[in-house]
Amino acid sequence: MASRLQQFQTRAAQISEFVAKNGTSYYKELMEKNKTYVKEPSNIETCQLLAKQLFFTRLASIPRRHEAFWKELESLKEFLKTREAWKIENVSMAALIGVECYAWFFGGEIIGRGFTVLGYHV
Repeated sequence: MASRLQQFQTRAAQISEFVAKNGTSYYKELMEKNKTYVKEPSNIETCQLLAKQLFFTRLASIPRRHEAFWKELESLKEFLKTREAWKIENVSMAALIGVECYAWFFGGEIIGRGFTVLGYHV
């Protein structure tokens, strides 16, 4: 365990030295590439204005997303009613999506419990 800690400290020191040496040039290069996305003047008022604009833009999109959700749900209901549309490709794709959703849920539960399966550290 002590050797792992020593390795971790050595690696952290190397990364810290690399960031100290190259961080400024990386930052300048990144800002130069993305200067079209920077809002001037870059002060607290501009940031607060952008945050409010983002919030209310997202809020304004809720009715459109709500309609799209119900439209998609209706088309799914219609698809499930017709037996001739049930091909093996469609059923297998639906099963695959269901398994994927379950796996993401299960993985999120494990992460939420601190990467333990049982919920407590053994």
